[in-house]
Amino acid sequence: MKRNELISYIAEHYGVEPEYPWSRWPEYAVFRHPENRKWFGVLMNVPSSTIGLEDRGRVDILNVKIDPDDASVLKSADFILPAYHMNKENWVSVLIEGGIEDEMLSCLLATSFILTSG
Repeated sequence: MKRNELISYIAEHYGVEPEYPWSRWPEYAVFRHPENRKWFGVLMNVPSSTIGLEDRGRVDILNVKIDPDDASVLKSADFILPAYHMNKENWVSVLIEGGIEDEMLSCLLATSFILTSG
């Protein structure tokens, strides 16, 4: 799934449009619950070297909240990394064009949405 497809998917399935809160990083988007305003996703375009990958320019990542009990299994995948600028116990960064299947990305988003709904 590409960046624009992901934004469309979130709008269609969760009724949420991206917010762009940082003028310094105009491509960074936050997805919030309409009711409680908690984030359930943060879409960023970061230099690959800042997230521990070989330098291949900028990459799109999506931060999602996870159940800490699932962290070790999830982080064993090549496309899931410790969260960039978030609590690394409860959040992960997903390379959205790094080999993750759309179904798994959808599942991670759904989990994050549920975990942040309260």
